[in-house]
Amino acid sequence: MDRLTSMAVFVKAVDLGSFAAAAAVFGLSAPMVGKHVRFLEQHLGVRLINRTTRRQSLTDFGRVYYERCRVVLAEAEAADALVAEQVSEPRGRLRVTMPALLGRRCIAPILLDFARQYPSLELELSFADRVVDLVEDGFDLAVRTGSLEDKAGTMARRIARHRMIVCASPSYIEMHGRPRGLEDLERHYAIIYSRPGWVLPWLFPRDGQPPVEVTLIGRLRLDDLDAIADAATAGHGLAWLPSWLIRERIQAGALIPLLPDQPGHVFDNYALWTRTPHLPLKVRLAIDALAAGLPKLMT
Repeated sequence: MDRLTSMAVFVKAVDLGSFAAAAAVFGLSAPMVGKHVRFLEQHLGVRLINRTTRRQSLTDFGRVYYERCRVVLAEAEAADALVAEQVSEPRGRLRVTMPALLGRRCIAPILLDFARQYPSLELELSFADRVVDLVEDGFDLAVRTGSLEDKAGTMARRIARHRMIVCASPSYIEMHGRPRGLEDLERHYAIIYSRPGWVLPWLFPRDGQPPVEVTLIGRLRLDDLDAIADAATAGHGLAWLPSWLIRERIQAGALIPLLPDQPGHVFDNYALWTRTPHLPLKVRLAIDALAAGLPKLMT
């Protein structure tokens, strides 16, 4: 067996806490993960992991060896990245996670065009609103919207911003009129974005202060922004939606922006990646492509 591969399998098994989880990441069987670990143990002449039917734990030597393996693998990855840099073409697998709707509408088209430019690149996209752990889930890059947690070992770059817009259909406005200010919102029907136990308040900026939070009690509560846009277009009420989602509907006159004197709240969009001594070329170029293409779709 290749020792470097066995080290990578061993580190992933420790990071994820089980052979089965590591097997899923590498596309192996759990017994094959066990063979990689035993290969290292036989080569070293010591046990690395204490295993029972219910749990596994590192031996004292295994803990020290695990830390050294992480360093070796990082250096090997940096060396590979330097070679890729020299040939000036990204190659290998690039795994990216992103919010589902924003990903489908805006991010995936940019990355698919990016992949078309580089035939040696394998692109794997995951559309999920949950926040993933880049290391544990094996992603090279993540795109997230809103405030970020200050997490050690993670780097971030703002790649775009988008504005939130209060809008309604012409038919709704004809029947119920326009809100003239924030104080009028509660007099209107609203279509609310909510999930079990949580409702997203509408935010409106104030100079030098935290934004005003307006929590409306809507008759319609949906957990999908696209469905909210459809309901607003059908005249069911006011909606607070991102500019990138409703741009075409506004241009077609299907939805009308409201509260023109009230600035819209702005959300930042970030690319996140794991801190590494040398950022792989495929990740750096993908971030650059998103930073160049995404702002054009956010207006």
